[in-house]
Amino acid sequence: MINKLVDKIKKTNAPIVVGLDPMLSYVPQHIQKAAYEQFGETPEGAAEAIWQYNKAIVDAVYDLIPAVKPQIAMYEQFGVEGIKAFQKTVDYCHSKDLVVIGDVKRGDIGSTSEAYAVGHLGKVQIGNTGYAGFDEDFATVNPYLGTDGIKPFVDVCREEKKGIFILVKTSNPSSGEFQDREIDGRPLYELVGEKVAEWGSTCMGDSYSYVGAVVGATYPKQGEVLRKLMPKSFILVPGYGAQGGQGKDLVHFFDQDGLGAIVNSSRGIITAYRQVKYKEQGITEENFADASRLAVQDMIADIAGALQSAR
Repeated sequence: MINKLVDKIKKTNAPIVVGLDPMLSYVPQHIQKAAYEQFGETPEGAAEAIWQYNKAIVDAVYDLIPAVKPQIAMYEQFGVEGIKAFQKTVDYCHSKDLVVIGDVKRGDIGSTSEAYAVGHLGKVQIGNTGYAGFDEDFATVNPYLGTDGIKPFVDVCREEKKGIFILVKTSNPSSGEFQDREIDGRPLYELVGEKVAEWGSTCMGDSYSYVGAVVGATYPKQGEVLRKLMPKSFILVPGYGAQGGQGKDLVHFFDQDGLGAIVNSSRGIITAYRQVKYKEQGITEENFADASRLAVQDMIADIAGALQSAR
């Protein structure tokens, strides 16, 4: 799947991923109203509203982008009905030939880690038949438990030709409380980055490993260091837009050929209809998805311009 991701980035010239992280408060009122009229003000109604919101955004941007990244917590808060909306979102994005990165941040050991890996990336055996669970193409994984937590995912990735992105240096302000702590004179995130490169060396695609890393756009200097420590690892870069990251901050996350990284924007795209710059272009709440398309185009131009200037 890493080969497909690279191919789609080349075809779209858009090393970006749209984060489908919908809070109910993001969903325009006309969509909420229609969902509640059908299912009531219930978790089922909320899940329907989120699904319709996602679908409209995907329809507006799928031809511009290589991938999406649904964050499972936004769906889990509505219980079983929310999980159904998550699955419908994954399946619909696949129908549009998008690569799906499941932002699930799993991290455990032994049979629990195996079950997480199978549920999100592999197939569960029932009798004589294997069934895919959520069937994402990539999943995000927490490395805090060490190799015991990562190996089951790597095994499934190797079997299914899928991938993971391991948290290395995250975009949030307090990430340094642990990730920047020095061990033998080096920050912990560097040591984790070296382990990512080691884990990934056992399962390679054509140019990059199935094992990638999460490195926040809000830490460009650390991104430059980690790019060198993980030369064969694709980097998933959160923190663009709403968290402050800009194209000019990201050039060192990429290789010289403009590959090696994919940048995520969530709120900056899915709630673009609330931004003044798009309202001034005639966007209203009713045509919210048009704003998402404009925001994707602006993000592509920003990153492309930054990469071009850096060459």
